[in-house]
Amino acid sequence: MSLHGIHTIDTAFQRDHFDAAYLIVEAGRGAFIDCGTNHSVPRLLYALQSAGLEPDEVDFLIVTHVHLDHAGGAGLLMQQLPNATLVAHPRAAPHLIDPAKLIAGATAVYGEEEMQRSYGTLVPVPEARVRVVEDGETVTLSGRPLQSIDTPGHARHHHCIWDARSRSWFTGDTFGLSYRELDGPHGAFILPTTTPVQFEPAALKASIARMVAYAPDAMYLTHYGRIDDVPRLAQALYEQVDAMVAIANACDGRADRHRCLVAGLSARYLERAHALRVPLADEEVERVLAMDIELNAQGLGVWLDRGRP
Repeated sequence: MSLHGIHTIDTAFQRDHFDAAYLIVEAGRGAFIDCGTNHSVPRLLYALQSAGLEPDEVDFLIVTHVHLDHAGGAGLLMQQLPNATLVAHPRAAPHLIDPAKLIAGATAVYGEEEMQRSYGTLVPVPEARVRVVEDGETVTLSGRPLQSIDTPGHARHHHCIWDARSRSWFTGDTFGLSYRELDGPHGAFILPTTTPVQFEPAALKASIARMVAYAPDAMYLTHYGRIDDVPRLAQALYEQVDAMVAIANACDGRADRHRCLVAGLSARYLERAHALRVPLADEEVERVLAMDIELNAQGLGVWLDRGRP
């Protein structure tokens, strides 16, 4: 079932309902937004078939940014979509055309074995099939405009996509993370993501404010799915960005800085879970958020080492 022709695809990265890609269908043509990893490609093609489209009826693959859980499968997917153009931020496009730096960076972090297990071998995209979009530029899917705006804060190569038809944003990681199992009687639970290495708190808050200014009906998050109640969630993100900066500053200079960051973030998220009456025990909340707590701690550490901004 889709709303406004938007289909949510679970890419099955890491676990169920963790990582989403989206398919927009308009007048018999399709556009994917984000694509997960190489291992996600069969799921995307199945979703396309389920929506009644053939691979040659896809006009665009739009990637919000080049982190591998969003764009790792782009090259392999593009091989299956003969008429599609890959749409990317100016800073992202070079890494999709030549992913050598992405591969080296991710392999240094994860190791060769984990790279293959989680992501597979990254496939380059021919330069002739890549379209760079600048801030405010629009691509059109069967008359349906999809506008890109530059949204730094999580990453400097990140853009978000405004779909005027549904009055919704496809937010990648700029509007944070919100997992459906943490939904409670007071609505969705949300947190920012500082995934290394380009967290910039002031820029992130400005990017969120820029999206909220469009008065959207909903946000489509990669992690995970459609959320509404946008003004409340935006305010929660602003407050948490400030709280995460405070935690980082409090832990700076300590010999056990990373442990301090992990403990501070865990305590903050449990406090919010209690306030929102999240329907899970504390240990389950921590299990759902374990990867994000670790990555946020790493991201804050990099931000401190960079001298803040």
